[in-house]
Amino acid sequence: MRITKHEHACLRLESDGKQLIIDPGSFTLPLSALHGLAAVVITHEHPDHWTPEHLERLRRDAPGVPVYGTAGVAAAAADVTVVSPGDTVTAGPFTMTFHGGRHSVIHSSIPVIDNVGVLVNDAFYYPGDSYAVPKHTEIDMLAAPIGAPWLKIGDAMDFVLAAGPRHAFGTHDMTLSRSGLEMHRARLAWATAQHGGEFLTLEPGDSYEM
Repeated sequence: MRITKHEHACLRLESDGKQLIIDPGSFTLPLSALHGLAAVVITHEHPDHWTPEHLERLRRDAPGVPVYGTAGVAAAAADVTVVSPGDTVTAGPFTMTFHGGRHSVIHSSIPVIDNVGVLVNDAFYYPGDSYAVPKHTEIDMLAAPIGAPWLKIGDAMDFVLAAGPRHAFGTHDMTLSRSGLEMHRARLAWATAQHGGEFLTLEPGDSYEM
């Protein structure tokens, strides 16, 4: 399975000639080279994780492609299959299980919304905007949030320590300066190494073959 990091929280997974797109949001440039699109996953309704324009382009390139998201996503966009923690769906070569259930708290004045983390083929995990960790799962590759209004780097380090992945890279990073990004990467690299894992530095457009 090939993992490509796009801007901010957007991820592209490829396997057996099929693709899975996760969280194409407002910080993400229009996606190209879309062929064999099997599914789209939107972890929650915040605009940095999806936009109507991205979803329209994806559906134009792949009519009828299934879109999975929370009830909040389904309320904002048409033809979304609602998924909740504990659900499992399969699209092409991708089997996805959903975890967590709630977005991390930004501030007491801001309502907490639903959020799902997605585990793909029991190997790749992305938590959306949360620190939810799948139980009883050995994570091969973790896409770890690295910068956000709700994120404190110590909590992000604890999340990586709890997940114990073999490999990890930082995502959800467009709110950071270059200096801040490098500092936070170093912290998550330390946390990944505590279980013998490898932290990867992926810039937008970079890929890793699992």
